[in-house]
Amino acid sequence: MNTRSTFGIHSLLILISSIVVATFFVWPLLRTLPVEKALLWLVVPHMFFRFIGLSFLVPGVVSPSLPRAWAIPAAYGDLVAGVLAIIAALALSHMAGWAVAAVWIFNVWGMVDLLYALYVGLARVNLDPGSLGAAYYLVTTIVPVLMVSHVLIFMLLLSRA
Repeated sequence: MNTRSTFGIHSLLILISSIVVATFFVWPLLRTLPVEKALLWLVVPHMFFRFIGLSFLVPGVVSPSLPRAWAIPAAYGDLVAGVLAIIAALALSHMAGWAVAAVWIFNVWGMVDLLYALYVGLARVNLDPGSLGAAYYLVTTIVPVLMVSHVLIFMLLLSRA
């Protein structure tokens, strides 16, 4: 099996697994919590996982052949998403009046960042999965989980409205 097929299958199966877990375990639990508490549970993991995207800029972690046209926006987009997640989590934990607005800003930025990286990787630079090096696992394992998390946050935000 070639690397693109392996990459696609790996990502797709993690995405499907994430959707199954979200549907049968996470969403039913979140619906029992106050919206702000449920949002906090979904935002907090992004405070840790989004900063891993900076590894796209570290030689030795990624191959020198990783296109900088993909790595730079992906890394800095994740950095901004991680900072926005910290702000949103702090606002939620302190029940600030602007907390939900902060979550909206974080969530829109975070989802657009992931979708943009996917678009650039597939359509613009024809990303070779092997050039990701150790960061391969970030893209195939963590990104699908984060995408499902963003969808759950949107669902909570819209149910609140």
